[in-house]
Amino acid sequence: MPLEHMLCSNSIVVASREQVSSDLGGEVVILDLKGGMYYGLNAIGAQIWKLIQEPRSVGEIRDAVMDEYAVESDQCEHDLTALLQDMVSVGLVEVQGTVNGSGSLI
Repeated sequence: MPLEHMLCSNSIVVASREQVSSDLGGEVVILDLKGGMYYGLNAIGAQIWKLIQEPRSVGEIRDAVMDEYAVESDQCEHDLTALLQDMVSVGLVEVQGTVNGSGSLI
């Protein structure tokens, strides 16, 4: 994966505009409009998908997931980062930059 797509807790991510999605009973189905591929997300993935409809840091998303589910911080961040990196690699998610310690986008 290119260095510019490597994610950390300060990375800002957002769902791509090149897709449409639908909630199906707590799960989500996403159609990539460029590639014509369908993707499915379980309930936890669906919550993450809902959160990234607006730009958010990986850390904010991790904290929201941890508020909802009993999971260790390191495991949550590892699994979240892996999911987001997979979605970046297929064009479903865009990385908008990184927030520094003062909250400014770099």
